[in-house]
This record gives sequence, C-alpha cells and structure tokens, in this order.
Amino acid sequence: MTEETNQNRSVEKTVRDIRRATRRNYSAEEKIRIVLEGLRGEDSIAELCRREGINTNIYYRWSKEFLEAGKKRLAGDIARAATSDEVRNLRTETRLLKETVAELLMENRLLKKSMTRDGEDGI
Repeated sequence: MTEETNQNRSVEKTVRDIRRATRRNYSAEEKIRIVLEGLRGEDSIAELCRREGINTNIYYRWSKEFLEAGKKRLAGDIARAATSDEVRNLRTETRLLKETVAELLMENRLLKKSMTRDGEDGI
C-alpha cells in the first residue's frame, strides 16, 4: 500500500511540475478573480498561489496593476476600452440613426418640392 501511495504522490508531483513548467495565459477576468480572492484574505497568498499554480511574485504584480488601474480609473485618467458588445450596440445605434436621418432628409425634400409646386400653381 505504501508503494502505491508513493507512486500516487510521484504522479501528483510530476503533474504539478508540468503545470508549473507550462506557462498559462490568464484572462483579465481570471486575474481579477485571483487578486480579489487574495484581497479577501480568506486564505494566505501563498496558499492561493499554490492552488492557482502561479508564483507569488506574479500575484503581487497583478495586485499592483489592479490597484493602480483602479486608482487611475477613479481619478478619470484613463479611458476604458470598449467591449465587443458595446461596440456592436453602438454600431447598431449608429446605423439606426443614419437610417432615421436619411428618412427625415427624404421627407424634408419631398415637403420642399410640394411647397414649390403649390406656390407655382397659385400664381
């Protein structure tokens, strides 16, 4: 039984080493989640980093970037990049507004033409 336990530990260690050696790209949402979890203080930073498979230096860099970005955002120093949903919604709104302007221009021209014709008939 101890041989099997040692073998399991060896396999787990190998998997852990491979995970550590393989660099993973974290999305902004994942970084924020990890930083916020660290700020909550439910677990130690070391435990959080072990669980997430990141070095503590990476956590502290993310935390610093997070807090600096928050300060800049609150101070109004930085413009936030629009999300794809926001861009899509703005494009849709722009298209609808352009269509409305085109319809109003057509109406306006038709009204002007009808007014000039009415004026000619009355003379």
